[in-house]
Amino acid sequence: MQTLARPGRIFLFMAFLGFGLGAALFPTPPGVAADLFDQVVEHKLANGLKVLLLKESRAPIISVQVWYRVGSRNEELGKTGLSHLAEHLMFKGTAKYGPKVFSRLVQKAGGQDNAFTSRDYTAYFQNGPKTELKRWLEMEADRMQGLQVDEEAFRTEQQVVVEERRMRTEDDPVSFLMEETMAAAFKAHPYQWPVIGWFHDINSLTRDDFLKYYRRFYIPNNSTVVVVGDIDTPEALKAVQAAFGSIPAGPEPPKVTAQEPRQYGERRVVVHREAQLPFVLMVYHVPNWQEADAYPLEMLNRILSQGRSSRIYHHLVYQKRLALSAGADYAFDTADPTAFTLYAQPLPGKTAEQLEEGLEAEIEKLQRELAPEKELTKAKNQIQSQFYMSLDSLFFRGMLLGRLETVAQWQLIKIFIPKMMQVTAEDVRRVAKKYLVPENRTVGVLSPIKTEKTRAERYRPGGTIE
Repeated sequence: MQTLARPGRIFLFMAFLGFGLGAALFPTPPGVAADLFDQVVEHKLANGLKVLLLKESRAPIISVQVWYRVGSRNEELGKTGLSHLAEHLMFKGTAKYGPKVFSRLVQKAGGQDNAFTSRDYTAYFQNGPKTELKRWLEMEADRMQGLQVDEEAFRTEQQVVVEERRMRTEDDPVSFLMEETMAAAFKAHPYQWPVIGWFHDINSLTRDDFLKYYRRFYIPNNSTVVVVGDIDTPEALKAVQAAFGSIPAGPEPPKVTAQEPRQYGERRVVVHREAQLPFVLMVYHVPNWQEADAYPLEMLNRILSQGRSSRIYHHLVYQKRLALSAGADYAFDTADPTAFTLYAQPLPGKTAEQLEEGLEAEIEKLQRELAPEKELTKAKNQIQSQFYMSLDSLFFRGMLLGRLETVAQWQLIKIFIPKMMQVTAEDVRRVAKKYLVPENRTVGVLSPIKTEKTRAERYRPGGTIE
């Protein structure tokens, strides 16, 4: 199982495709792409299950995806990590399909399956031959209501997640810094905690906690089924109805009502961890898709960090020789207002303070001067070309539909192109001046230390570290 344990696409080691709208939802050019999403068939079953179907007959393959509106934002302090643990446990089997049988049947048919968890959703998918459509739908429906997890299976998978966290966060100082910085940036909203959960919380979760969570959120009226590929659309809809239609709707899951208050001053986090080099993060509170400023913010992100010719990389890595790596991150396809992040790692001999000054200089320049038209055009061209290439994947098309329907509405695909093409240089300067200001910023700095202790000696009982 793959886990979106951190927002956006900041680091290469994140082990999964970055799902920020800027990384994934590129504007739909006129013609083929626009027509493609005009062909989406939308339906809702009597039990509340949303269905999105998209026919593409170039090859006899399909992508079946089930999206649940539950992620780490739906958890509570003391029980963080439940969404991710639930994702793992969904592979433990039912009365009809025992442990490991689900994946074995998919692989036997020549397909592949997996799952992932984010702050806003949990999704499961199978990619492979179209002949497996009915069986895969039936298998997904079976585990939506019939999952069987005994105490031993729960404890085993719980320890798997504990070790995953230890390896991916505790043993990775940059990931650890990201967690600490986000926890400081968000003080009221559940985006403050990591998707994988806090160490102590994971260890203290019980099977009963999981079962309550599963029954509350894994219901048809809290999910969307997406099928993309070589399908007969009416027959595919019948197959979805046959598989999921008899599952009763559950009580409406509780809404997330927390709102992050305005920040009135810079916050700073310094993490002292064993590392070779420092690392710098700058996190700013920004709106998500619900506000018009999201589009110029995404253009700002592109100008700053899209490729090695982008401003941050070109200036800090090539020209000034300050950084080994540098960039920005913004994902506005989120359920709630989100964060815009700048990051950089210095070259040996350079300091975190020098990098902060370098990043601030790039921001201040965008706040003072209009981006040249040539630079703006380049960013728009990049967005367009990347979208064309990404659409070649049936799985990616399903991802667009499922993710956007889960956090907002899938029709955002259609309006993204005109919104992005309308962004002006003045729009970019305006949002830079409005949001990328010190009083709206949380700075995280990794300060390397040297230690002679072994890995085992660094961990205290209960999962904490020295």
